[in-house]
Amino acid sequence: MGVRSLGYLRLESNDLDKWKAFGADFLGLMPVGDGDFESLSFRMDDYPARIVVSPGAQPGMTALGFEVLDERQLALLVADVEKAGIKVTAGTEAEAAERKVTGFAKFNDPGGNPVELFYGAVLDHVPVRTPLVSRFVTGDMGFGHAIISAEDARATFDFYVNVLGFIERNTMKSPGGTTWFMGCNARHHTLGVTPMPGPGRLLHFMVEGATLDDVGLALDRAAKQDIPMMHSLGKHTNDRMVSFYVWSPENYAVEFGWNGLKVPEPVPVYEITDGAFWGHHFSPPPQPAG
Repeated sequence: MGVRSLGYLRLESNDLDKWKAFGADFLGLMPVGDGDFESLSFRMDDYPARIVVSPGAQPGMTALGFEVLDERQLALLVADVEKAGIKVTAGTEAEAAERKVTGFAKFNDPGGNPVELFYGAVLDHVPVRTPLVSRFVTGDMGFGHAIISAEDARATFDFYVNVLGFIERNTMKSPGGTTWFMGCNARHHTLGVTPMPGPGRLLHFMVEGATLDDVGLALDRAAKQDIPMMHSLGKHTNDRMVSFYVWSPENYAVEFGWNGLKVPEPVPVYEITDGAFWGHHFSPPPQPAG
């Protein structure tokens, strides 16, 4: 038994004001005060903050947090990661309290992406309020999915499948190489790895609304708030999700989707030759002023 879901993302940004509006007023997440008044924390369900954005000179992902079953499973996975030749550091009590988890361990995957394995989310039992979104699709599928890069994407893919227990769902070839999409629960994919020179980094994350209206209303909010579009409304070929993408304040791709394919049992892997049945027309990121 390996990773169960994507539990959280921890990011750094040099413009928290933009992220405050982006997270709450556009995505519809619930801002919460988790004790670190320098950071922004956002809930979407009964779990602690799923996205935490802290101030930083260089925007980037500081943690890709994956949930495991319990303390025993964490210890087994840590041992497997160490056998793969990767140094693992145990999270301190203070760091665990900051994340509102019982325990966790951290390391860099073979591509250089910062990973945290955690167990025992600490629930405060305060009902989540997301008045702009009917409900986010989370539960045992976690908060959504993320796409990361790696210079050696094959080695990174092998690590997630052979060490952390992910299941390959599909691939897609491009001039830059092969992108792998992987699942760890019924959500079609929780993680994707794509080849790119340099240290690994976050390229894209997705949140899923419970209704098509959630997507349409988010599309309206993006237009009203002048949030730059990345991909127009469309439907994916691999997970069948109807979605659109915007550029985050740091120019991550952020997808807001609905009705993603569920894969409750393993199915044969396949390759896709196009990312969308229709739509998802691309717009480049906004250029810096001046």
